[in-house]
Amino acid sequence: MSSQSPTSYQLSGTHLVHGDRGPGSEVAPIYLTSPFRAVSRGDPKEHGVMDHEKQIYSRYSQDVTSRVEQILSKVNHGYAVTYASGLAAAFSALVHFKPKRIAISRGYTGCHGAISTYTKGRFADTPIVDLDDEFQEGDLCWLESPLHPTGESRNIQYYADKIHAVGGKLFVDSTLGPPPLQYPFKWGADCVLHSGIKYFAGHSDLFCGILVVRTEDERKQLWHDRAHMGNIMGSMDSWLLIRSLRTMHLRVSRQSASGTELVQWLNRAIVPEGQEYDGIPGGVITKVWHSSLQETDGDGFNPSVQMEGGFNAYFSILFSKEEYAEKLPRSLEHFHVPATSLGGVESLAQQYIKVDPKENPLLVSLSIGVEEVADLKNDLRRAIVEISKGL
Repeated sequence: MSSQSPTSYQLSGTHLVHGDRGPGSEVAPIYLTSPFRAVSRGDPKEHGVMDHEKQIYSRYSQDVTSRVEQILSKVNHGYAVTYASGLAAAFSALVHFKPKRIAISRGYTGCHGAISTYTKGRFADTPIVDLDDEFQEGDLCWLESPLHPTGESRNIQYYADKIHAVGGKLFVDSTLGPPPLQYPFKWGADCVLHSGIKYFAGHSDLFCGILVVRTEDERKQLWHDRAHMGNIMGSMDSWLLIRSLRTMHLRVSRQSASGTELVQWLNRAIVPEGQEYDGIPGGVITKVWHSSLQETDGDGFNPSVQMEGGFNAYFSILFSKEEYAEKLPRSLEHFHVPATSLGGVESLAQQYIKVDPKENPLLVSLSIGVEEVADLKNDLRRAIVEISKGL
């Protein structure tokens, strides 16, 4: 596989706060309207509807949506298009690439559902193959990294080289690795997906999907598809997303540091029954999954290089008994439970089989927010002691 020496990127707070500056008000307004009085003149093909100063209909564009896409393009180092949800963005990517086959293994169950829905509407078969199978021309490699529900990283460069060697495309779901943690374009991605409700939004109060591509021509293609699929993000959600982006560089870095500290702490608590570590009884936790715990593999891949801005704030732990996994989320005080989703300022805990029936019932996923890490440790320690005593 070829090697790269990518340029270092940083998540700029200045871009997040001022990246949408232009004509009009300093603070983005909310236009709760569908049609606009202004009509683009002398533009028979209506390309002007992509211009935020020439709005004609909200299904095409509007000021607040255009502003948020300006910021997202800058901080993702590409060309961003927003959608009504993460799965709407995932489905739109399939329409855009029209793959002959899709290579995917594990990952977020919602994306598997979007792929299934897409393939049902195709007259020709669209086989699903494994990431470790041999690729063919026309394939789309669908890579999630870091991965649900374990939070482990996959080698983006390896799969980029593998799929590009046969003329296919690499699609990276980087939802668990937002800026500044990871920049998939540096490692060969052709298109990047983010479920915007997670770290970009950060407050669990909106729906958004984001596709980022490498060129303006690709962005225009996605935009035209979105206009006729009708899956544009609403103006209220767009406004809420702009509000959230202003503090993203503060939130994500804090969540990453806290999550990594908790992972290292819990991993040290894997001790035999009858022993304990820092008040956590042994024999309760049997494994912790996280990108920071991965060692350099046989291909020389180490997640710390790919995740240059810090490790993900999402990870999973495996318990020795199913009753422990079932009880822990409801025994916690500083974690919202039972709660699906992740990436918000509040920490979440969930027995993951409640989301994906195919997953291990002993597994609990944790999304770390911005609370004091000492308080989260105390909460986890107390809850683990209680469940180990059958309380």
